Amino acid sequence: MKRVGLTGGIATGKSVVRAELERLGVPTIDADIVARDVVAPGTSGLTAILGRFGTSVLDSDGTLDRRKLGSIVFADEAARRDLEEIVHPKVKAAIDTWLDSMSGQHNLAVAVIPLLYETGRERDFDVIVTTACSSEEQLRRVMTRDSLSEPQARQRINAQLSTEEKVRRANYAIWTDGTHENTKRQVVETLEQLARRGS
Repeated sequence: MKRVGLTGGIATGKSVVRAELERLGVPTIDADIVARDVVAPGTSGLTAILGRFGTSVLDSDGTLDRRKLGSIVFADEAARRDLEEIVHPKVKAAIDTWLDSMSGQHNLAVAVIPLLYETGRERDFDVIVTTACSSEEQLRRVMTRDSLSEPQARQRINAQLSTEEKVRRANYAIWTDGTHENTKRQVVETLEQLARRGS
């Protein structure tokens, strides 16, 4: 089975690409969803976060308030590293277990990992695909989607490796500046190219 890592900066179209892969019958797992699961109430992940950041990052129902936590860690690099040291190993273990469970059942499986390069996971995959769009479009999407000011949006974008660097390092890039139909067409073309690459 070919292990494919799908990465890309914040708001560059990963969810659209993942949805199309799923529609086409390709099994996927999303590190962002796994990251929520590993810090759910009652988990060791949430206990560790509360030990580092205190109860002010909790919502009234006892779940993690990701917006509050985000405002802390995107303004403080040391805090962000501390959070990553808590969450990333748990996410990696869950994704590795899932990939192992897919082996022998599918020709390829896709793990969506936004911080794939930042966490040094590129060697864990046979092929890496990145989503990409222009920096102007990315900034617009982040501001709109997350209701952030331009400085806040730039802070989040700059916390990750640049789109240019991800495109340079990936085997394939899917550009999402155009319509959803255009993006979906590139997903199909990428799958066809992967099939031609063989095992």
